[in-house]
Amino acid sequence: MLKSTRSRHDLNRNLDLTHKMKTPHPFLVFLFLASAVNGFAAEGQKDPTFLDPAQAGPDFIVQGEYTGAIAGSGKKLAAQVIALGDGKFRAVFLQDGLPGAGWDKSPKIEIDGQTDGGQTTFPESKGYSAAIAKGTLTGKTDQGQSFKLSKRVRLSPTLGAKPPPGAIVLFDGSNTDAWQAGHMDERKLLPAGTKTRENFQDFSLHAEFLLPFKPFGRGQGRGNSGVYLQDRYEVQVLDSFGLRGANNECAGIYSQIAPSVNMCFPPLQWQTYDIDFRAAQFDAEGKKIKNAVVTVKHNGVVVHDQQEIRGPTGGGKPEGPTPGAIQLQGHGNPVFFRNIWLVKK
Repeated sequence: MLKSTRSRHDLNRNLDLTHKMKTPHPFLVFLFLASAVNGFAAEGQKDPTFLDPAQAGPDFIVQGEYTGAIAGSGKKLAAQVIALGDGKFRAVFLQDGLPGAGWDKSPKIEIDGQTDGGQTTFPESKGYSAAIAKGTLTGKTDQGQSFKLSKRVRLSPTLGAKPPPGAIVLFDGSNTDAWQAGHMDERKLLPAGTKTRENFQDFSLHAEFLLPFKPFGRGQGRGNSGVYLQDRYEVQVLDSFGLRGANNECAGIYSQIAPSVNMCFPPLQWQTYDIDFRAAQFDAEGKKIKNAVVTVKHNGVVVHDQQEIRGPTGGGKPEGPTPGAIQLQGHGNPVFFRNIWLVKK
């Protein structure tokens, strides 16, 4: 597991880290899987990793998305509540609804809170105050208006999408024949840290992924993986639930292009990528004449629309006219995939 050298104060205040170190990581997920399931922290460090919601503890129950309305106004309000460990949380309030579901993209209001005695309380900050008890978030706005929000769990509209006729099924839980050194766990899921045996040029790709719950993790230590297109261009995979949506966060074209909206669901909730990719084009002398182009839907919402990619992202192979593999990057975090298929174009 990744170790933090930051103080507890820094950890609680600086969830939205942008620094990233992308170094090759051996395919060792199963060496720490058993301990991760139970939230074990290596060498006594308090950095538990959970893969099972039933064992993830009370903080996991509080974390999530809440929706409702401001009393007397009919105006919708939503909140994303992020677990920071030790019963600490950050509530991010969004006007008119959740990302991809009504949020008007006005500035977010963020306030911190703490669980005590079965209730999570957010003292007044920026005019907002709130409390969470039994799956309900209540409070007041900066205008003194009361609100009541209920917890909800969203599902991607493309979750469980079936491969169309002619699609190449890369992984359906029956075998790992399409993957180099690929293997399944006991749940018939594919751990990150492998790439396809076959290389591809232009294609549409569907993949579903599951992020671990790491309440003490920060930045790139919080469920880090990636989907590499042609082994050159990374669509980042990361638990960036509730963050601003930077180019090194979930669905970012790593280090180049931020998603238009942060559609990351909370960890331990299945998410989807639906990616249309057109390879870079080269002339007879091998000079690039057109950039690669990608459209990405994250949980059913377009976050990159016909976006040009300037060149390989960090860790990607050099560009060229030859096709390349689909890589599910292993980066020391137990990230899992299922229902992966591809249609050549």
